[in-house]
Amino acid sequence: MLLIDLARTSAAVAGESARLAKIRHLAELLGRVGPGEAEIAIAYLTGELPQRQIGVGYRTLQDPPEPRQVATATLSDVDAYFDRIKAESSRTAKKELAHQLLGLLTRQEQSFLTRMLHGELRQGALDGVMIEAVAKASGVPSAEVRRALMLRGWLPAVGAAALTGGVERLRAFTLEVGRPVAPMLAQSAPTVTAAMEKIGAGRVAVEWKLDGVRVQAHRSGSVARVFTRTLDDITAQVPELVEAVLALPSEDIVLDGEVIALRPDGRPQPFQVTASRVATKTGVVDVPLSVFFFDALRVGGADLLDLPYEERHQALEAAVPAALIAPRIVTDDAEEGETFFAEAVRRGQEGVVVKALDIPYAAGRRGAGWVKVKPRHTFDLVVLAVEWGSGRRQGWLSNLHLGARDPENGGFVMLGKTFKGLTDELLTWQTEQLLRLADGPTDGWVVTVKPELVVEIAFDGVQRSTRYPGGMALRFARVLRYRPDKRADEADTVDQVRELLT
Repeated sequence: MLLIDLARTSAAVAGESARLAKIRHLAELLGRVGPGEAEIAIAYLTGELPQRQIGVGYRTLQDPPEPRQVATATLSDVDAYFDRIKAESSRTAKKELAHQLLGLLTRQEQSFLTRMLHGELRQGALDGVMIEAVAKASGVPSAEVRRALMLRGWLPAVGAAALTGGVERLRAFTLEVGRPVAPMLAQSAPTVTAAMEKIGAGRVAVEWKLDGVRVQAHRSGSVARVFTRTLDDITAQVPELVEAVLALPSEDIVLDGEVIALRPDGRPQPFQVTASRVATKTGVVDVPLSVFFFDALRVGGADLLDLPYEERHQALEAAVPAALIAPRIVTDDAEEGETFFAEAVRRGQEGVVVKALDIPYAAGRRGAGWVKVKPRHTFDLVVLAVEWGSGRRQGWLSNLHLGARDPENGGFVMLGKTFKGLTDELLTWQTEQLLRLADGPTDGWVVTVKPELVVEIAFDGVQRSTRYPGGMALRFARVLRYRPDKRADEADTVDQVRELLT
């Protein structure tokens, strides 16, 4: 299959607002893809790469070569280039290969591939839609696709199996030690009380949400492997966790938890410290990691996925020392839950997760049985520039460049970008306002604007970052509302932001 087929389908999906129409476009394409390219097609259309990370960023893809007039590149051609790029350690070599690849593509293909690599497809082909498209194209029930995805954890592989072998191939997927499953995810609520109401149960577990890196630990005999929430193998990067798992009495076990770098007083290091340590591949352990488990998917060779959470946690407590289990309480008292939440935040953690006691492990899904509660930080920041949107946001100014006021120098310090939280109404309004404030050409990708418009931004924390001149960035920034009632000189300062950089 040619890459242009995916680019055209992506554009068609982005142009549809109805879920069923998106599914129809995707299913039509999947019905035509060859068995050797099905996994590639599904991965690309969901904004993923079979190679996961290949070390290509914005700068690598700047100034692409002139596009070709006729589309000739197949999915296998493109995938082979990504294999070569991933294998290169030199940034220069990566850039040369990336530009060679772009030189083989038409303008539409270049745009599709660049947006995919930047994580900016935003066409609405998320897992839920793609699962239904795979089911429609393969003629199998969507429940079979979801069950296989829970066990395999990688939708492109599951989709390819459905397309090539139907239900029989899907049912071949089982929980296998050494092969990660997609982690269960949580919904959100503003308070513990609201979370308990959302779950609708009496007694619930209220558990620390640690400010670390999600991990899934597998052990079979004397071999242990560790995976991230994105299913990447980081075994060699977390020797402390491997040692802890190999010290457990059970030799056939799969656990869900977090690793975190702690200070001597037990408080967490800034998230960036933990993330950097987990990403380090040098083998040098300069910052020790601690591990805390909160769920058991398999213990003593027995699969626990379908058991209620309360029984899974009992198995966890029987297999793992208490010191390695995330703190939690079980209560039906919202006030007690709120107190526990406040204590977790006081100790530097992200918040809590409120969990129903009677639910199975919904791998890869954001079910109502887990609800996270985190304190919300907000700042009033100034829009410094904005990027034109793509896909469904084509024609709107979308991704905001955010800055805090610098009283000392009289300017603004950029803290990151976001397009999260923008409704169609806000996109329309901000496009009109920011075009009026444009301080230069508006026909490029990034539009610089006069720093006059104030926007209220919610975020989860502040982390160190070498990407921005202030040396820090907001985590999970999202737009709450614009503040036309505030002048830019009333915006929050960079010193106020720095106070949260612990």
